[in-house]
Amino acid sequence: MPVVIELGSAPEHRISTRLSPLAELCACLHALDGPRHHPASRRWVGAVLQGADERLLERAGGWAPLWGAFRARYLLPLTPGPERELEEELAEVARLDEETFATMTEQALVGKNGHGPGPGHGLGSGHGPGSGHGLGSGARHGGRAPERFLARLRQLSERRFALGLRLLADPSGFRDGLLAFLSAVAEEVFESEWTRLRPALEADARVRSHEHSRYGAAVLAGFPTARMEPDPPRVVFDKLYNARASLADSPCLLVPSLHINPHLAIKHYPGYPVVVQYPVRDGAGAEPTALDVVMRGLRALDEPLRIRMCRALLRQSMTTTELATQFEMTPPQMSRHLRKLREAGMVHTHREGARVHYQLDEAAVRNLGVDLLSALHR
Repeated sequence: MPVVIELGSAPEHRISTRLSPLAELCACLHALDGPRHHPASRRWVGAVLQGADERLLERAGGWAPLWGAFRARYLLPLTPGPERELEEELAEVARLDEETFATMTEQALVGKNGHGPGPGHGLGSGHGPGSGHGLGSGARHGGRAPERFLARLRQLSERRFALGLRLLADPSGFRDGLLAFLSAVAEEVFESEWTRLRPALEADARVRSHEHSRYGAAVLAGFPTARMEPDPPRVVFDKLYNARASLADSPCLLVPSLHINPHLAIKHYPGYPVVVQYPVRDGAGAEPTALDVVMRGLRALDEPLRIRMCRALLRQSMTTTELATQFEMTPPQMSRHLRKLREAGMVHTHREGARVHYQLDEAAVRNLGVDLLSALHR
């Protein structure tokens, strides 16, 4: 399914590259919430888990759906122009009108666009699709929309449901609490990391700007899964959902990131820039994978049912019971298949209350062929 950025006329003047400490902070927090899914972030995640205040980590878990697979739009740059300091980016979030802030939050919690102002087909995060029932403009304080919204969030996770309750009860207090947390977590665990990352990000931004000056809008086609199509001029990204935006309506910001790897995030909301946060490698290679580990992964996938399970777990996290129901099996039968995938490193887990959710480790699956070739070379 495609995500399409229509280029329009003179698109090269609508594209720029800039760093964003807020975008990188939220990429870090996303990695913290699912470290096995982000091998490039393991050093930072390990240091944070070892040294950070436990209460701060607990708060991070509570807010995590906002920088999950469908990141809230305000957690990426809201305005074009030169780079801002983190405090300035947070101040821009604070200046959003309450209706826009709440709608952007609803979209992140539900995992679906189309409930705010505008045409209803904005761009998602690039990590995965979702579906649900947002509140919509003006529906927040009456009718059945809040009940449908909360019912959908409860289906998705207890964390999303808890955030939905807070948002409905006090949108202003919700925003104040989020901004206070982001300031606190940046001061405790991110400022030194940002200092470390900045030279590599600046270097990549210079390269990307040079490519932009040389190739124009075709610079967008250099990202993973992207291709240029000529009629009409557009860049198409292969993603798990359909979405569309036009550079005739919005500028485009390219934001380099080290901690977003292996993802590519594409976000748009009517009236705000299209943002492409793309992965940069810092040269800190991981340890080579042993051949027996690679073979364990291949054997785990040598079963049609487990391939179908992987497809389901790529789209959303699911419990053993949910998977068993979908594939018409008993939970013990499903547990045996999940154990094979888990032992091979193909899935990772997180707990929400008493429920254990499974999600496909995209990086592990993506690297399987590369790891096999590397192991054969050794």
